[in-house]
Amino acid sequence: MPDLRETRRKLKIALGAMVAVDIVAVAIMVSPLVGSTASRKQQLSQLWLQLQAKTRQVEPLRGLDQKIPLANQQIDQFYKERFPSHDSEVAEAMGALAKQSGVKVDGAKYEWGDPDPIGLRRVDIETSVEGNYQALAKFLNGLERDKIFFIVNSVGLAAQNGPVVLQMKLETYQKVSS
Repeated sequence: MPDLRETRRKLKIALGAMVAVDIVAVAIMVSPLVGSTASRKQQLSQLWLQLQAKTRQVEPLRGLDQKIPLANQQIDQFYKERFPSHDSEVAEAMGALAKQSGVKVDGAKYEWGDPDPIGLRRVDIETSVEGNYQALAKFLNGLERDKIFFIVNSVGLAAQNGPVVLQMKLETYQKVSS
């Protein structure tokens, strides 16, 4: 016959282990570390919102390895097409725009800056443009749409008993040969 004492001892050890596991389980259930069901659901929804926000933040960075060469190509094309390489091209472009829009350019003053490390130099332009309102609007619109990149910094208006006169300060950039 099996030893009853040995069986009782094993049964007591098993019951003690089960009681210890129950005590640990009850402690975890009432512990503030776990929290209530509502607090866990709230924490889950907060974490989900954070995940969505982070996903939106990194979305523009997806495919960045393909975007950089494309951007470099577009920058090179912009420099090639929009920045003149000769001094005379700026004056020619302004003269052509004036003729096309029917205004008169008086006393344009050009000032070339020092070359930048990226191969451009700034060209500041001060000029007076004379004409009727419609022709001046056409001239300004032409400056904005011209193939040469013009930036209109300021426009001063002077109207007398005749044509309207605009005092303008512009800038553009010229490619510097290296």
